[in-house]
Amino acid sequence: MAKIIYLHGFASSANSTKALQLKKHILENYSKTEIIIPDIENNIVDAVQQIDKLIEEFSPSALIGSSLGGFYATYFSEQYNLKCVGINPAVIPPAEMSEYLGENKNYSTGEKFLINQEQLDLLDKMGREIKVIKCPRNFMILLQSHDEKLDYRVATNFYRGAVLDVTFGGNHSFENLETHFSKIKIFLDMH
Repeated sequence: MAKIIYLHGFASSANSTKALQLKKHILENYSKTEIIIPDIENNIVDAVQQIDKLIEEFSPSALIGSSLGGFYATYFSEQYNLKCVGINPAVIPPAEMSEYLGENKNYSTGEKFLINQEQLDLLDKMGREIKVIKCPRNFMILLQSHDEKLDYRVATNFYRGAVLDVTFGGNHSFENLETHFSKIKIFLDMH
């Protein structure tokens, strides 16, 4: 049984739209593929430790990640030599994340949490470790050009050599993800 771990974005949850769409699609179509969708910790230090433990526990063949979850998926795919599908992934999180220093609220759960400099420093350290992707063939990156939070051109440059799929238009939430399921199936060889 192939296992895939889905990593949701910042201040989101396992009940995000993309997570639920993927889960439903995989359950209905691929009897030999299991998808694990955890609620990732809001605290970045805790999240990194949690994801590492999940990979050790489940030994997935692939990671799928959206936004900050896409950054995590990229980092751990490189560490563990796993296939990775990034959906509008964050590429240089510390710069993008500095606006969240202080108290934040999880969009899905309503839970309040703090982002401090130690957490951003960890992201910065992780980013320095993956300045250049070692195994671009492990990556499929789905981007939408009208992503209002992340510049898709940064990702196209960073993931050079990977399978890049750019949809012109869309937004950060990634509109019409379901139209990309067949590509994800082929890339991850799901059954």
